Amino acid sequence: MAKIAAVLALIALLGCTARTCQAGYGYPTPVPSTPSTPSPPPPYTPSTPSPPPPTPATPSPPPPYTPSTPSPPPPTPATPTEGLAVGYYKKSCPRAEDIVREVVRDANAGIMAGLIRLFFHDCFVRGCDASVLLDQVDPNSPTEKFGIPNLSLRGFEVIDAAKARIEKECGSDVVSCADVVAFAGRDATYFLSNKKVYFDMPAGRYDGLVSFINETLPNLPPPFATVDQLKANFASKGLTADEMVTLSGAHTIGISHCSSFTSSFSDRLNPSTSDMDPTLMSSLREQCKSDTGTDNTVVQDIKTPNKVDNKYYKNVLSHEVLFSSDAALMMADDTSAAVRANAKDNGVWEE
Repeated sequence: MAKIAAVLALIALLGCTARTCQAGYGYPTPVPSTPSTPSPPPPYTPSTPSPPPPTPATPSPPPPYTPSTPSPPPPTPATPTEGLAVGYYKKSCPRAEDIVREVVRDANAGIMAGLIRLFFHDCFVRGCDASVLLDQVDPNSPTEKFGIPNLSLRGFEVIDAAKARIEKECGSDVVSCADVVAFAGRDATYFLSNKKVYFDMPAGRYDGLVSFINETLPNLPPPFATVDQLKANFASKGLTADEMVTLSGAHTIGISHCSSFTSSFSDRLNPSTSDMDPTLMSSLREQCKSDTGTDNTVVQDIKTPNKVDNKYYKNVLSHEVLFSSDAALMMADDTSAAVRANAKDNGVWEE
């Protein structure tokens, strides 16, 4: 399995909890819980439906909702929650994964890149529980969706469309929003990699009822993070430095607002403090100019902006990356070695 597929699969197993969808998002979706001793599922293939869902058990109740004094986010466990299974919806909704894949396939490359980012941002706050989808219900308690790192998230309409089709075919109480987000992130990677990156996605997640805006910044690494900050953030999720470098390769696709690399925290377009390639720096200055104060967007990978490949690592080595957090990967021996290894044209990262 390609390194990027392995890390995405690992992230998909982080912190999955027993919850049901919040009606405020529009999908009150209790998913059948899993038995203590599920039978092993057969392998999943894209053309065939997946194995049967486990028999229901009684999920533990969600933690109390306290918007006035939310508790700090719990660390994501390094080991996956028991009960997830490949092909979870074979009997209850046989075409669930096919439906998600069909909807993702019809999206453009920019939205597909957004779906991968949406999946990551969901899983890094309270685990993969679709809490990033929740709209604000209490006027005094904004949700994750409104946190600074999430204001530029894209792909919500794809999740909505896939969930609507699934509900029409299988009912509203079968497939969780969290599983739809996970399937969509996996399938976006598949299409953007020219179908090189694929892995079986375990399912059976429950959707979160709790979502707090103040849990986004502590959990999601900023674009100006140092290498030590990046390592600490990923370690808190049970991920290694090598896995952090592998996941950073997702910056090979998508777009970024200019403010993400020209802020007061880190101005990558300042030649006195930045090691960015001068030609790229000059180009970005032109692209980011705005007479109206608009926060323009630019591609993250100037070589292959709509393709999941290892060009990102070559860009890191040639100082042609946008974020300080990208450049920071060269500031430690272990992460710089991982960058060089992933930059080799041997298919290890994406094939």
